[in-house]
Amino acid sequence: MIKIDGTTKGTVIGVGCLLICGIVGIIIGSILENKKLKENTEEDEEQQVETTEEVNDVNEEPEKAEKIDTIQESEKKDEVLEENQKVEEAEVSEEVEEQPEEESEETETTKEVEEVAKKEEVTEQEEVNEKPEGGFFSRLVSGLTKTRNSINESFNNLFSGFSEIDDDFYDELEETLITADLGLDTTEKIIDELKDLVKKNHIKEVEECRELVINLIKSQMFVEDEAYDFEDKKTVMLIIGVNGVGKTTSIGKLAAQYKGRGKKVMMCAADTFRAAAIDQLKTWSNRAGVEIIAQDEGSDPAAVTFDAVKAAAARDVDILLVDTAGRLHNKKNLMDELAKMKRIIEKEYSDAHLETLIVLDGSTGQNALEQARQFSNVTQIDGIIITKLDGTAKGGIAIAIQSELNVPVKYIGVGEHIEDLQKFDPDSYVNALFADMDTRSDIEILMPEE
Repeated sequence: MIKIDGTTKGTVIGVGCLLICGIVGIIIGSILENKKLKENTEEDEEQQVETTEEVNDVNEEPEKAEKIDTIQESEKKDEVLEENQKVEEAEVSEEVEEQPEEESEETETTKEVEEVAKKEEVTEQEEVNEKPEGGFFSRLVSGLTKTRNSINESFNNLFSGFSEIDDDFYDELEETLITADLGLDTTEKIIDELKDLVKKNHIKEVEECRELVINLIKSQMFVEDEAYDFEDKKTVMLIIGVNGVGKTTSIGKLAAQYKGRGKKVMMCAADTFRAAAIDQLKTWSNRAGVEIIAQDEGSDPAAVTFDAVKAAAARDVDILLVDTAGRLHNKKNLMDELAKMKRIIEKEYSDAHLETLIVLDGSTGQNALEQARQFSNVTQIDGIIITKLDGTAKGGIAIAIQSELNVPVKYIGVGEHIEDLQKFDPDSYVNALFADMDTRSDIEILMPEE
């Protein structure tokens, strides 16, 4: 029997422990390696699954497209079958109906008639717009409604509020007339003349002054018989004024009226600066049926005027209407341009009468008076056209302008129709201002009998 001493025994035990630890380490390493391999395998399988799904999706798309195409083809076939069925039904219907082509022709004819009717309706509407009902005086009365209502209300309050003619009465009358846009100078003239008449005729009743005031207002306006002589001879009408007062529209209306009287009329588009001014005048030219001389936008107005004057003289035109750009009296270059145009007219068409008319917007009241005053200081004005008197309470400005400037108002406009621009008649105008339409069936004028 082998005897093992203590040292050897310790050595054997140590070696045994090392062997055991090594074996355990190998086992643990093997386990970990297997686990890692398993995880990698699972990841590979997942990737393969994803790849397979993507491939399947790609493969499914053409299949879906083929299915869609098949469905669409099927739908198309159904539509073709339906159309064929409709055609067959239509053919059967045509065999049953005796005159299908005539009905088709009737349908087309009906459409044409409806289109013509619509055009005629539009034309008739335009004709109605150009030919309003009633005479000019009735339209004048209607157009001056706001001015008349304002004046009549003030007059009624004035003459019913005083029992005697005194300074307070005159002060109130002065305020009433100024409020009606007769202007300070015109109002003072009327008050002074009224005082003389009251004193001279020993008038005591306030109501008697009403008719006197109306007559005095009439006396402030005048239009001499020869004021319209230019209409019966060769004339160049130079239309001036600021922007937006209605110069081009007034020219169009005058052209239509002169043409209607048998005059040979021509237009000149010398407003070459305002956008669409030339096109607007061309529209009026077509509407009135008169010739127009025009150049491109931005052309020299004097050159356009020269061409128009030469053409008017050569074609024996009765009235040449010259549209000008809007200008202010204090714009020296524009006023110099206007003077140049006048010189061209006088030189190149010396046989014609030159009539310079300023267009004023009646709805601006005292501003219109100031414009006329300033223009008259820098150029000769032969007459005035007052537009837009309809719908304004400032109709009294027509009286103030003529009274203060000693320049006749020759035309007034009270509406959009061609006939709404007419010669100015002072009697009719004042009568329209004081027409009592509330208490009388017909228009009755509050004027003394002669």
